[in-house]
Amino acid sequence: MRILVTNDDGISAPGLKVLEQIAAEVAGPSGEVWTVAPAFEQSGVGHCISYTHPSMISELGPRRFATEGSPADCVLAALHVVMKDHGPDLILSGVNRGNNSAENALYSGTLGGAMEGALQGLPAMALSQYYGAANRDLDNPFEAALTHGADVVRKLLKATPAQSGDYRLFYNINFPPVAAAEVKGIRVTRQGYRHGTRFSAQEQTSPNGRRYMWIMGGDQQISTAPGTDAEANLAGFISVTPMRADLTAHDALEALKAVE
Repeated sequence: MRILVTNDDGISAPGLKVLEQIAAEVAGPSGEVWTVAPAFEQSGVGHCISYTHPSMISELGPRRFATEGSPADCVLAALHVVMKDHGPDLILSGVNRGNNSAENALYSGTLGGAMEGALQGLPAMALSQYYGAANRDLDNPFEAALTHGADVVRKLLKATPAQSGDYRLFYNINFPPVAAAEVKGIRVTRQGYRHGTRFSAQEQTSPNGRRYMWIMGGDQQISTAPGTDAEANLAGFISVTPMRADLTAHDALEALKAVE
């Protein structure tokens, strides 16, 4: 198996090293792991692509490349430039430092890389490590993802149904904010929503009087509804959320027939 790995935290991020280990375990001794990741951190860019300017690709070592662009750019670079003669069988994006559960999924460059893989017709999964009081001070805060990641990927590859539709499945996998030994299992979940918290902006003034704005995150320890991703994570479970890039609100279609 040939596996492409990417991320949004950048080519030097510790979570990428974790994902490369997960990918090597899944690929097996006869497989290959290729890395094409952003040269610089691209957190929060979502499914952005660098449509209006070129992006430099640098080869850093065997099967290891950095691209001056987003995670989706990295997937495009891999499929159409770096690996164009023999593409990957699977795309893995992450392991993100911090969760991409609930509304975070909408902003996530990690999810953006997996989404682009699905749009290109390939199996794709995004992996993220929730942070909290029980794991942020561990020697390896990614311990849960490293220990359980390959098993989750293998199970999903085996369980994924045959696909024939226009928008292929991709997976949002979030590992709970606990030590590996405390992980309780896997839950297949819906995307949740954290009530009472959201991203915001905070203004500050620099010493020379110029105004700046910082984007601020919300409280990540707020749970979501039963059966959803963050609720499972905060209870100690790995969440697996199947997703598609189709943004249609299908539940509203019939009600809106009146406007035709």
